[in-house]
Amino acid sequence: MNYFDFYGLPETFNLNDADVKKKFYQLSKQYHPDFYANEDEVKQQEILELSTLNNKAYQTLGNPAKRLEYILKLHNLVSDGAKPQLPADFLMEMMDINERIMEVDSKEELGSITAEVLAIEGDMNEELSGLTADYTHLDDTAKESRLNDIANIYFRQKYLLRIKESLDTFAARF
Repeated sequence: MNYFDFYGLPETFNLNDADVKKKFYQLSKQYHPDFYANEDEVKQQEILELSTLNNKAYQTLGNPAKRLEYILKLHNLVSDGAKPQLPADFLMEMMDINERIMEVDSKEELGSITAEVLAIEGDMNEELSGLTADYTHLDDTAKESRLNDIANIYFRQKYLLRIKESLDTFAARF
């Protein structure tokens, strides 16, 4: 079952955390297995599955990064093991940064590269915020187009995460 439907919330990237938490606690009480201890085994199993669904929904919808990935998966834009097509200019920029990381020989140089990577990440986050802000108000065609743009940023962020991990590895040397 779709987590948004389960919680009775609209599909959006920008949920109110208090609404998600409130729904989680409400359903936690409603589907707590202890309240169904005297029911038959079928009912107990059903309640256990609903309780598990509630926990998974909360873990996903309560975390903005997991929520973003979940929405993209709902629309078949992200799948495990898929190799995304990243823009050539982005890949060239990342290759350049990677090469510079491999050749770094001072803490200052590493700091400069780290600042550059954080600036790129900040730009991506800003772009993502702009794309997700009015998502719920778009028609289906516009949503589809918007989701493709969001997926593009998602995949670039994943790539950038590997660069950040490399920076962390090299930072340990100094």
